[in-house]
Amino acid sequence: MKFSPDYVRIVLNENFEDAKTQFLTPLMAINYAHLVMLADQKIVAREEARAIRKALDGISEDEVRKVQYDGTYEDLFFYLERLIVAGCGEDAAGRLHTARSRNDIDMTMYRMQQRQLILTVVDGVQALRRALTGLAAKYRDAVFAAHTHTQPAQPSTIAHYLQAVVEQLERDTLRLQAAYASTNQNPLGACAITGTGFPIDRTRTTALLGFDGTTCNTYGSIATVDYLLESVSATAVMLVGLGRVVQDLLLWCTSEFGYLRLADGFVQGSSIMPQKRNPVALEHARAIASKALGQATGLMLATHNTPFGDIVDTEDDLQPLVTSMFRDAARAVSLVAAAMTDATFDVEKLAERAHQGWITITELADTLSRDHALPFKACHTIAARLIAGTRTSPGTPMATLLREVSKEVTGKELAYSDGALAEILSPRHFVEVRRTFGGPSPSETKRALEVSLEALRRDAEWLDGTRERLKRAAGSLRQASAAL
Repeated sequence: MKFSPDYVRIVLNENFEDAKTQFLTPLMAINYAHLVMLADQKIVAREEARAIRKALDGISEDEVRKVQYDGTYEDLFFYLERLIVAGCGEDAAGRLHTARSRNDIDMTMYRMQQRQLILTVVDGVQALRRALTGLAAKYRDAVFAAHTHTQPAQPSTIAHYLQAVVEQLERDTLRLQAAYASTNQNPLGACAITGTGFPIDRTRTTALLGFDGTTCNTYGSIATVDYLLESVSATAVMLVGLGRVVQDLLLWCTSEFGYLRLADGFVQGSSIMPQKRNPVALEHARAIASKALGQATGLMLATHNTPFGDIVDTEDDLQPLVTSMFRDAARAVSLVAAAMTDATFDVEKLAERAHQGWITITELADTLSRDHALPFKACHTIAARLIAGTRTSPGTPMATLLREVSKEVTGKELAYSDGALAEILSPRHFVEVRRTFGGPSPSETKRALEVSLEALRRDAEWLDGTRERLKRAAGSLRQASAAL
């Protein structure tokens, strides 16, 4: 079949270049694994299997990647088939394609590529968790003014804020691990869509290719893309959360806030303004994350309302976007991790802002309620009137104002010394007494950080163990192929 030059230029050439970059190594592994299984099952004679293996051994991936598409074959699969025929002859080469189709081959190599991409994102998320837990431990006592609705609200600590981010990233990790488990299932053996009458062993190729299990329904093995959308969704959730945090960090880097300072290696100056110290690493991270999120949305839209079966919408044309989305997501989270590792916070400025704007007044209301068994609403009213009184009578001692407004609200004076009120309204006291599970008290954030460090250790073991299993599977495949 001679392809149209326009079809070659617009579609086949692009797909061939993408396949060389993304799928050559998985495709070669699939060829070896399928060959070993066929020989084990005596579907292909051992002598012919050896001839096919020698042909496969003679293919240089580096040389294949240099090949320019010429339109005389449809795709990378058929180009490799041509090389196999040249290496062992038409008859032997033709036996390699027994009990398989490009359909199940494609879905298998997509999953093999995607699992690596997921692990790269997980690696970046873990790097950010390490950076933020290190900062949280360092700034466990650093009080700052936390905001709600973009306004100063209550004192918290930098550790408390960062711990919230870390726990969100922990949940992101769980979602990505679940997505990896869904992805790392072997569809090889589903063939075109209904399986085969040959006595194949799908568990053999599953082990050789490093999968955790086999897909079940052969139709679904070819038709479904929910495994892909699950990992895309998990990554998108991570990106949305990351973007919100980066927005805060960039705000804190402004001279108006002055809370956060990135290390010199992550800022750039200006070609005209000598004083500039621009936190561009975080800006790049925000832009890259937004790009990845847009690509994730594109993946959803590309598969929406497509037939439930073998279609190009979910195959060749989709895969470059899959790769780009995961790589940009990994770039974004890894860049934030790198930028935050040696970042510093201005503790004095943080503490200064925590004393402003009456953001500790909630604790006065709480104290009045606890000490005098009053309804919190009444104490809230007293506190609000106290603030108003300091504005209308700025020279009046706070203890005097409290006695006056409390009598107005409750009918009796509530007496505290100015020193006692200063302590009650101090940001440090505000934070210390909030020992609620998950609260900002340094004793509680210490406990929470210990939990997060243990979770990080377990997740690092999972990542290392997963990569080691894939490495061992590759070694087993090499040994099994060599033993033919």
